[in-house]
Amino acid sequence: MSAPKPPIGDTRPADCLRVLGFDYGELRIGVAAGQTITATAEPLETLKNRERHAPDWTAIGQLIERWRPDLLLVGVPRRDDGGEYEVTPRAQRFGRRLNGRFQLPVLEVDERLSSWEAQERLGTRHAGPIDAMAAAVIVETWLDARRRVTD
Repeated sequence: MSAPKPPIGDTRPADCLRVLGFDYGELRIGVAAGQTITATAEPLETLKNRERHAPDWTAIGQLIERWRPDLLLVGVPRRDDGGEYEVTPRAQRFGRRLNGRFQLPVLEVDERLSSWEAQERLGTRHAGPIDAMAAAVIVETWLDARRRVTD
């Protein structure tokens, strides 16, 4: 699958938001792009962390510069009862750091079952990381919730 092309000019309608979604993990971070006009998302890439829980901020900055999002979404894992996993506070911290570094609004998205959904979409023969597809699921979850509120 080839990566989608980044936007060339900003000819979007005023009501179109461009978003980047992140599936945070201790070793890798999946990234996806989406927008509100078509309510679709595309997996972009999986970034390897420099060290455990140490994001590659340079690579993230390059994606933000290239895609020029209006909003950043961070998947935050929750248990079925709403409780936290060990990684939940780390994902939330990642979101706060995104906001601090890039001065863009950041929203948390419940990422329950995003990895399972990503694996289902990719199929059992897919052997590589599923993080970018999980990020696309996170973006689609937010887009679906947004559409339900505005309909």
